[in-house]
Amino acid sequence: MHLPKLIIDLALILGAAGIITLLFRRLKQPMVLGYIIAGFIVGPNFHLFPSISDGESVKIWSEIGVIFLLFSLGLEFSFKKLMRVGGTAAITAFTEIAFITVAGYFTGQLMGWSTMDSLFLGGLLASSSTTIIIRAFEELGIKKKPFTKIVFGVLVIEDIVVILLMVLLSTMAVSKQFEGSQMLFTIAKLLFFLAVWFLAGIFLLPTFLKKMEKYMNSETLLILSIALCLGMVILATQVGFSAELGAFIMGSIIAETTSSEKVEHLIQPVKDLFGAIFFVSVGMLINPEMIIEYRWPVLWITLLTIFGKFISTGVGALLSGRPLKEAVQVGMSMAQVGEFAFIIATLGVTLGVTSEFLFPVAVGVSAVTTFTTPYMIRFSTPMYNWLSKIIPEKWLLALNRYSASSQTLQAESDWRIVLNAYLKVIILNSVVLIAIILLNTYYVGPFIAKYVENQLLAKLIAVVLAIAMMAPFISALTIKKVQGSAYKALWLDSKYNRGPLVVVEVIRNVVAVLLVGFLLNQFFPFWQALLGTSIVMAVVLLALRQQLQKYYSRIEHRFLSNLNAREEADAAAKKTPAADLLPWDAQVSEIEINPWSSLIDTPLVDLQLREKYGINVGAIKRGNITIYAPTRQEKLFPHDVIVAIGTEAQLEEFNRVVNTLVVERSDDMADDNVGLTSIVVDEHNGLKGQTIRSSGIRERTNALVVGIARGSERILNPPSDMAFEWEDVVWLVGDRKKISELVKK
Repeated sequence: MHLPKLIIDLALILGAAGIITLLFRRLKQPMVLGYIIAGFIVGPNFHLFPSISDGESVKIWSEIGVIFLLFSLGLEFSFKKLMRVGGTAAITAFTEIAFITVAGYFTGQLMGWSTMDSLFLGGLLASSSTTIIIRAFEELGIKKKPFTKIVFGVLVIEDIVVILLMVLLSTMAVSKQFEGSQMLFTIAKLLFFLAVWFLAGIFLLPTFLKKMEKYMNSETLLILSIALCLGMVILATQVGFSAELGAFIMGSIIAETTSSEKVEHLIQPVKDLFGAIFFVSVGMLINPEMIIEYRWPVLWITLLTIFGKFISTGVGALLSGRPLKEAVQVGMSMAQVGEFAFIIATLGVTLGVTSEFLFPVAVGVSAVTTFTTPYMIRFSTPMYNWLSKIIPEKWLLALNRYSASSQTLQAESDWRIVLNAYLKVIILNSVVLIAIILLNTYYVGPFIAKYVENQLLAKLIAVVLAIAMMAPFISALTIKKVQGSAYKALWLDSKYNRGPLVVVEVIRNVVAVLLVGFLLNQFFPFWQALLGTSIVMAVVLLALRQQLQKYYSRIEHRFLSNLNAREEADAAAKKTPAADLLPWDAQVSEIEINPWSSLIDTPLVDLQLREKYGINVGAIKRGNITIYAPTRQEKLFPHDVIVAIGTEAQLEEFNRVVNTLVVERSDDMADDNVGLTSIVVDEHNGLKGQTIRSSGIRERTNALVVGIARGSERILNPPSDMAFEWEDVVWLVGDRKKISELVKK
């Protein structure tokens, strides 16, 4: 019986991958490196074990693996997550990416590499490894430290930037053009199609999935998701982009739907299978002789990765206003290359534009930096201590002043708010209008002309269809009102602001006229197009104005409903009676007092922590002793651990200002009887009518009142002279046992 070679090769690949990854799991090493080593073992450059015989088929499977890897990344990504990334992470990420990409290019040039090799080197250094960083954070027990949020934000931005770099690199590789105008055109084209796909996908896909929900089970949802992914892959390649971009875009669109978690769960085994084949195929390309031959480039690029990323990311964090300690921690966490390095290196090999040595060099650098990452993170605090000693004191003071000033929140000006609103209206509607024009010019018009003999009639039908599709968006672009107090405030200041506001209105109407004229000019001569534009604008702005506004409002409502459906569903799922009673987004955090902190040996009443930072101290842990609800005269000592209560922002600000260290609960702390507990004011506890101070609740329960829910009112850290009322929900932090005894009385 004949057995296809592909089946034999798959058995060999998956068998080697399974055995090696089991070993790597036992050694607590990244699975990706295990797959790569398994690929090397079954590859053509290692002769101790059997090797695969059908390399082309495995290559096709590995390309499918990249598609599913990028699809899964998109499911975890979502564009809304990118919008929520703070300015700190954005500044840090772009500083690091710009530096390391340019540095990688010039390093390649200094080593005598070709332009394309140098460009791909810069691209593959641009990302860090999310998998390796998360694993290191978990092993070191620091995943919830404040600086890790910046790291995760930087990783989100890196993902999308590297996707764009892949598109640009593949475009340059095919066109062999490096001119600035060509690059700008490619970027503009990419951004346009991203916007079109996102807008159309969010408008259509969630509605379709919702209507088909009752007909779908897990099997049909999986098949449909893969079909959508591959369909977007085809569409992306048809317009000149990479298959990986199409997979990523479809994943990010599905990520905004209520089915995203289910799709992510269903696609996981598929991604794991094909992803394993991809990374094994990466390992098959490893040539030890070439790595030895290019050992010096591996060394130089490894040093560039470690020190270049540490310095550029740290500088970016400092520029964003973070303290020196956090900047050092962020920088030393990012000093490695990620899985995208293999994808970009493979892309160069697939396109045939990079030298053979680039891939093994990338693998060597990745292997070294993977093993150094945990040590880099572990030694970030000693590095900060060393830097704080060698940096001149006046520089440290300047950095602290800059950090403090950068954290000051400034209200947006009215003009900035209004201009942002106008830009959204102009850009989003213009993108939709241009997409409709291109669709009708290149597809609808030729299709109609093929079946209608009278060419004039065919052109008229195509134009009427295009105008019908464009009309709601023309109406929105020209007459949609920008509401809000900021606009009203500017308009009332007639002396200075009415003129500029009128200019903005004129600009958006001119844009609409130009777009309509551009459409008509695709089918008719200039003067006929000009006359037609006048007629179309008159009909849209005068005759059909109200109907089009209502229709556009329905379109906008559906889009926003689809866009926010996942968040609303998540909020509904998490909503519990206890959550309804929570008076704030409060958190309890344990903060260790630095031995050199200015808080030491000062009574709490003088520190004014509530007045300055909005936090309360619910307890102080001093060695084996826990002081519940400390008095106003209690002092803090070195290495005390305080239980602080406040919002996430308040706790972060407090931690930043006093330069202390947020620590996670260790197992031996988990049993301490300190926690957030609520009671209701009723006839049993006798609190009604008494103030917080006169009730003696602190003394009776060793607890601190940190919040009161009174009807719809939510009061965080209430003043001590506030009186309790019937059915107040009082939130306390302290000795749970004594609080429960108060409730039972």
